[in-house]
Amino acid sequence: MTTAAKLLAAEGNSPLMPHVYELVVGGFAFFVVLFVVGKILTPRIQKTLAERTDAIEGGIKRAEDAQAEAQALLKQYKDQLSEARHEASRLREEAREQGAQIKAELREEAQAEARRLVEAAHLQIEADRQQAFAQLRTELGRLSIELAGRIVGESLEDEARQRRTVDRFLEELESSSAAVR
Repeated sequence: MTTAAKLLAAEGNSPLMPHVYELVVGGFAFFVVLFVVGKILTPRIQKTLAERTDAIEGGIKRAEDAQAEAQALLKQYKDQLSEARHEASRLREEAREQGAQIKAELREEAQAEARRLVEAAHLQIEADRQQAFAQLRTELGRLSIELAGRIVGESLEDEARQRRTVDRFLEELESSSAAVR
């Protein structure tokens, strides 16, 4: 093998040492790739990474803001609910008071109406009693005159005489009933 290595070294083509044109083309390609990556791709990658970072941080910030807003809304809702419960309690109490007041007013009106009806009934009874008494007096007078006419045998047709006789008879009756009491 030493002969093969010597032979290759004599030709100038060493496997460890490339040709100069390969070195130039490789170096040029390396610098082109380095330039493209450094000047074009790296800023785009940096921009994309910055956008993603902003999006993530913005998303976290928006989530924190949304959570804070939700907490504020929850507190506001709870405050409104508490206020609504207070208002409902106050309205129920007012309704109870108004109900009691209306009930008392209706009771008072009913009692006044009952008193008025009782008074009207008393007045009506008194009027009916007076009317019945007058009718009874007239009927009693007519019957008395008729009876007296039969007993006496005279006609008591004269109205003035009838009236005097009836009045005298009724006065006697009233005085005798007053004496019995």
